[in-house]
Amino acid sequence: MSDPVEKKVENNSNTIVCQKVEDLHVVAEKILERFNNKKIFAFYGELGAGKTTLIKFLCDELGVIDTVNSPTFAIINIYQSKSSGDIYHFDFYRLKSETEAFDIGYEDYFYNDSYCFIEWPEKIPNLLPEETVKIHIEVDNSNNYRIIHF
Repeated sequence: MSDPVEKKVENNSNTIVCQKVEDLHVVAEKILERFNNKKIFAFYGELGAGKTTLIKFLCDELGVIDTVNSPTFAIINIYQSKSSGDIYHFDFYRLKSETEAFDIGYEDYFYNDSYCFIEWPEKIPNLLPEETVKIHIEVDNSNNYRIIHF
């Protein structure tokens, strides 16, 4: 199994090039190590880029005992972790406005010191806490690699 290639980019953030899905456990490990004091993560990327898949690996690293899947229709899934308590997974793709996030009580989740993984955060840009870690996933179509910037 190959390791993802990690390199520095000009703006002092990290980039990881992930060649295989199996390598995402290493990516998840590196993200959690690098941001070990952060709990809110926003995932940006086109449809099919691998946001949910990366979140599955992050949840695995955090000891989630539940099945992790996209909350596209539920908007939020809550997972149990033996070591990290409740973990919240949001998918805001279907939101028409930020007001809908208020309707589901997003503040109760974002500000309770639990892990929050947010897909389609561009739907709620003004509601993201300042300390949110922003992770961008790009697809390199020439070789099907994922380029992950944080």
